[in-house]
Amino acid sequence: MQGAYDVVVIGGGAAGLAGASTLARARRSVLVVDAGEPRNAPAAGVHNYLGREGTAPGELLAAGRAEVVGYGGEVITGEAVAAEAVGDGVGEQRFRITLSDGEVVSARRLVLATGLVDELPEVAGLAQRWGRDVVHCPYCHGWEVRDQAIGVLATSPMAAHQALLFRQWSADVTLFQHVSPAFDEEQRERFAARGIRLVDGEVVAVECRDDQLSGVRLRSGEVVARQVLAVAPRFMARVDVAGALGVEPVEQRVDGHLMGRYLPVDAVGATSVPGVWAVGDAVDLKARVISSAAAGANAAAAVNLDLVEEDTARAVLRHRERSVGGSGSADG
Repeated sequence: MQGAYDVVVIGGGAAGLAGASTLARARRSVLVVDAGEPRNAPAAGVHNYLGREGTAPGELLAAGRAEVVGYGGEVITGEAVAAEAVGDGVGEQRFRITLSDGEVVSARRLVLATGLVDELPEVAGLAQRWGRDVVHCPYCHGWEVRDQAIGVLATSPMAAHQALLFRQWSADVTLFQHVSPAFDEEQRERFAARGIRLVDGEVVAVECRDDQLSGVRLRSGEVVARQVLAVAPRFMARVDVAGALGVEPVEQRVDGHLMGRYLPVDAVGATSVPGVWAVGDAVDLKARVISSAAAGANAAAAVNLDLVEEDTARAVLRHRERSVGGSGSADG
């Protein structure tokens, strides 16, 4: 590592790598700090990513790292444990970032691509199936589970919406009331019209056979055969570094129910803290891989423009100083 960079990107998922690649192509010195814990690691493949359909998540990230390095950027495995804004003594904005191995690097700008954590419902055995046959997004997984027996676990006001969506991919959808408030008559009519079965009672575990989900067990002891279970996690943006810099997360609620928290940014990913951008699913809880990558590239263009403006302002000051100095010599 060279120690001082134009931009440090914290997080090496699709958003961070796309941003870093764009910046490296703009001839900026870039460091990506990646903890190596991608959110989609359990998934078999990335979907709805044009030209990369079905690519294993690790393969996509490896290709992204190679592209960043190919344009002169650096990618390291590690974690940013602290970050702070500091002055450089000559009016240029700087940030100091401390890494988990004790190394300290500096950057003129920061891009936070730290992602989010899926907080899953507390149902025995569910976490072990996450990303395989326990899923949440029909656009990410619907094709792969089409025509299977799908269950939907109701834990939020969005459960009815989720059940109706998954009905697009299968005629065999069961909605488990679980711990959600009772559905009203209009909702029940909509379920009935679409052939969605509604099951009362709390779900306590998922059942497996031959390393495949086989059913959902209720507190009553009844097991309802299912091949897939759709859930609604809480999407919680990682905020440790952001909070240290003064970027405060915002809660997203629906009908009073906490759906998650995100980092607020403007249209190009700039946070309320000058010099700090945030991208990916940390700022958009519904972002998919392709939209996260696009957000990273868009933010990178804004970061580069900001640096161009700073470079130009400093160049103008130097130009004026030289001009004044030259005039003084000529008069003498």
